Amino acid sequence: MSDAERAVFQAKTGATVAQMADLETFRLRLTEANEVMNLVGPDSLPDFWNRHAWDSAQLLAIAPDALTWADLGAGAGFPGVVLAILLKGRVGGHVWLIDSLGKRCRFLQEVVDAFDLPATVVNGRAEAQTIRCDIVTARAVAPMEKLLGYAQPYFERGAQGLFLKGEKAESELIEARKSWHFEAELAPSQSDPRGRIVTVRSVRRARPQH
Repeated sequence: MSDAERAVFQAKTGATVAQMADLETFRLRLTEANEVMNLVGPDSLPDFWNRHAWDSAQLLAIAPDALTWADLGAGAGFPGVVLAILLKGRVGGHVWLIDSLGKRCRFLQEVVDAFDLPATVVNGRAEAQTIRCDIVTARAVAPMEKLLGYAQPYFERGAQGLFLKGEKAESELIEARKSWHFEAELAPSQSDPRGRIVTVRSVRRARPQH
């Protein structure tokens, strides 16, 4: 892991020395845990600082005033753990890490406890929660049509959606519009030119066509 990649991440995000230390320890914990459970593709770990850390952290630049976040299908902790590390120390900052798989939640809880993060791990279905937050987010969880269903309760309570998507984002939005009415904006990902960040607002289910 090159010092140059860490330095680039720190320059882009303005992360403190303490936050960088937490992120480095998180990287080591993730690498160790990934050997016994499939949290991320092992080939992606050498590119941790760009592909995982910066991919997650770029969301804060899009919503700099957002304090409360819900990460649906939090999995390995992207973007949620990275957001929690960078929000640590900000008054009112909090991240809910929501995942339906117990072993992933145990990993996330160990990380939250180890770094004393402003985060709550929730073992359960995303759409069953009653959390109120500024931003609902997710990465690599489901196509947009399904993802909007998981996120719908959060939208109803006033959240905006910020979703990290790949090169199929446009086609996923076209498909989602068959089931949902919503406003969406696409922005290029800063970590991968093929990726997209999808901002979603005003979501409601479309009436079935007869």
